[in-house]
Amino acid sequence: MTPTAIEKENKEIAKQYKELLKISYQTLTDDDKALIRHAFEIAVDAHKDQRRKSGEAYIFHPIAVAKIVASEIGLDAVSIASALLHDVVEDTDYTLDDIERMFGETVARIVDGLTKIAHLKKDMNISQQAENFRKMLLTLHDDVRVIIIKIADRYHNMLTLESMPEHKQVKMASETLYIYAPLAHRIGLYNIKTQLEDLSLKYTEPEVYNDILDKIEESTEEQQAYIDDFTGIIQDSLDKEGLNYHIKGRMKSIFSIRKKMKVQNVSFDQIYDKFAIRIIYRSDRANEKFLAWKIYSIVTDHFTPNPVRLRDWISSPKSTGYEALHITVMGPMGKWVEVQIRSERMHEIAEKGYAAHFKYKHGEQKEQGIEEWLNKLQEALENSNTNAVDFVEEFKLNLYSKEIFVFTPLGELKSMPKGATPLDFAFNIHTEVGMHTRGAKVNGKLVPLNTTLKSGDQVEIITSDQAKPNQNWLDYATTARARAKIKSSLREEKKVIANEGKEILRRKLKSQKITLNEDTINKMVMYFKLKTSLDLFYRVGVGAIDNQKIKDFTASYNNAFISFFKSKIRRSPVLENIDKDEITAKYDMLVFGKEEEKLDYTLSQCCNPIPGDPVFGFISVSEGIKVHKKNCPNAISLQSNYAYRIISAKWIDSSQEEFRAEIKLTGIDTVGLISEITEIISTHMNVNMQNLNFSTEGGTFTGRITVVVKNNNILQKLINNLMLISGIDKVSRV
Repeated sequence: MTPTAIEKENKEIAKQYKELLKISYQTLTDDDKALIRHAFEIAVDAHKDQRRKSGEAYIFHPIAVAKIVASEIGLDAVSIASALLHDVVEDTDYTLDDIERMFGETVARIVDGLTKIAHLKKDMNISQQAENFRKMLLTLHDDVRVIIIKIADRYHNMLTLESMPEHKQVKMASETLYIYAPLAHRIGLYNIKTQLEDLSLKYTEPEVYNDILDKIEESTEEQQAYIDDFTGIIQDSLDKEGLNYHIKGRMKSIFSIRKKMKVQNVSFDQIYDKFAIRIIYRSDRANEKFLAWKIYSIVTDHFTPNPVRLRDWISSPKSTGYEALHITVMGPMGKWVEVQIRSERMHEIAEKGYAAHFKYKHGEQKEQGIEEWLNKLQEALENSNTNAVDFVEEFKLNLYSKEIFVFTPLGELKSMPKGATPLDFAFNIHTEVGMHTRGAKVNGKLVPLNTTLKSGDQVEIITSDQAKPNQNWLDYATTARARAKIKSSLREEKKVIANEGKEILRRKLKSQKITLNEDTINKMVMYFKLKTSLDLFYRVGVGAIDNQKIKDFTASYNNAFISFFKSKIRRSPVLENIDKDEITAKYDMLVFGKEEEKLDYTLSQCCNPIPGDPVFGFISVSEGIKVHKKNCPNAISLQSNYAYRIISAKWIDSSQEEFRAEIKLTGIDTVGLISEITEIISTHMNVNMQNLNFSTEGGTFTGRITVVVKNNNILQKLINNLMLISGIDKVSRV
C-alpha cells in the first residue's frame, strides 16, 4: 500500500473508533473510556498485519462488532472492550494470560469463551454442527455476554458476506438460520434476529429475496400514504389527551413475508398484513400501563378491533422481557392493520433485548435478571447425554416456542412454551414436584398428564412419594428441562435394577458351575444380541431373560467349550451370522404413529438405519412402510414433498415394552379383601392397575383386574402372590 493509502486508512480507523465512543459516550465513566481505549490500542497492534477477504484492514471488523454491541445492544464497557479483543487470542500472538494481565479476569473469561467458539471446526455435517452448537452454548454458563458478542460478530460477518466465495456464503447463511437467529430471538434481540434472517435469505434464496425486496421498495410510497391516513384519523384524539408520542410504520421483514407466502401458499400481493403501525409514547413507570390502555381505547374508538387478535404483553411480559400491547384493527380502505402500543422503555427493550431490560433494573435486581435467564438456559443444557441433533432440535423448540400463561393454585402466573403439558408445568415448579407427579387437575378437573395446556388454565399437581417417572413420561413432556430430568431418572432406575439383575445372574450361573466374569458377560451380551452389559443385567432384573433362557445360554456355552478342543475357534462366530433384521427383531422394536402400533416395515437402503437411530416411516406406494433415518440425505425432500405420507416412528427397548393382561379372581367375600389385593398389586409388586371390577353374590365374590406388566414372569409372580391371600379360591389369567 502507498503511504497515502495507509494514511487514509488510519484516518478511517480513527473515525470509526470515534463513532464507537460517541455511541455510548453518555453512559461511560473515565475508567470505562480508559478500558476501551486500551483494548482498541491492543487490537490495532495485534491485527496490524492482517487483512480481511475484502482487502480492508482487519481491525475494521472488531470495531464494527464493538459498535453493534454498543449501539444495537447497548452493553457495558466490559462488553465493548471484549468485542474489540474478540479475535486477538484466536488470530495473533497475544495469549489469554496477556489479556487477563492487562484487562482483568472478566474480559479474559469472555474472550476465552469467544475463542473456544472460534476453535470449533468450520466444515462439518449437521450432527457435528449440532455438537458444536451445544459446546458453544455451554460457554454461556461462564458469561452471557459471550453469546451476545458472538451474535454481534456473526451479524457483522453476514453484513460483509459479499467478499466470500459462494459456497461459503450459503454455508454461513444456513448456519445463521439454524443457530444464531433463534438465539438472538431468545435473548430478545429482535432487530438483529430480523436482520440475520433477511441476510441469510439473501444468500440461500437470492432470487426470492431480491423479488420481495423490489416489491417492498415499490410500495414504500403507498405504505407511507397509508400510515399518514391512519395517523390523521387518530391524531386529534391523542393530542387532546396531551400525550407525548410518535407513530411509525414498520414493514414486515423479507424473511417473515417469505415464510407467510410459503405457509399460506399465496403471492406477495395476497398477504394482507405486510406492515405494522407502532405508537410509541413517553411515560414514567407509574403511568405506563394506564397510558397504554388509554391509547388502546382511542385507537379502538376510531377503528374496529379484531377481538381474537388482542395480545397483552404488558400485564404478562414474554420471558424474553418483551412488553407491548398488540391489536389488529380494520384500518382505512378495509385493510387489517396490526397496531403495537409501547412506551419508550418497552420499545428499547424490544429493540435491544436483555441488555436494555437490565438497564432499567439496578444493582442486585439486575444480577438476578441475568442469573434467572442463565439458569433457564442451563436447564436446557444440563442433559448432555442426548444425541446432539436431538438436543439442538429440543433446544430450538424452547428458543422459538410461543408462550402461554398458566396459573398455579395460588394464582401465581407462570409462562410456559406453547404445547406444554401438566407434566412440564410440574417440572417447571420444581424438579421434586415433577419427579413425584401422580396426576394433575386443570381448572379443577382431573386430566391426563399429556393434556396440552392453554393460556389462562389453572393447574394443580397431585404428588405422591410413591410416584416416579416411567418411560411413557417422555411422550407426555415437551420442554427440554422436563425431558432431561425424566431421562436422567430412568437411567438411574435402570442402573438400580441392573445391579439387582447382576446379582441374580451371578447366583444362577454359579448353580450352573459358571463364573460371572468379563468373558462370560461378553459372551452373554453377544448370545442375547444386546449392546452392553447394562442391557443384559437390566433384562435379567426385570425378568425378560428368565431361568430357561439362562439355561439355554449355559448349554450353548458348555458346547462351545467342548468344541474348542475339537476344532480351531473362529473369531467372533456369533456376529458373523447375524443379519440386521434379526438384531432389530431381537434387540429393539420399532413402533409407529401416536398409538405406537407394530406394523410391517423395511429398512431403507439409502441410509441403513440401525436400532437407536432417530427415524421416521415413509408410506411408499408399492413397498409398504420404509424406515429412513431423520438425517438421511433424502429425508428433507420426502418430508417437504410428501408430508402426508410421513409416519412417526421410534425404537422401543423390548424389555421396556409393557403388556396389558386381565386377571380373574374368585373366592369368599371378607372385609378388607379388596384393599389386601390392591396392596399386593400396587405397593408390594409396584404393578400398575388400569381397571378394577368386583361383584359379590351370596357371600362369594368375582373380581376382574386389568394390570400392565413387562413380561409373563412378573404376571406369574403376581398370580402366585394373590393366591396366598386368605379367602381367595382361584386366580387365573383371562
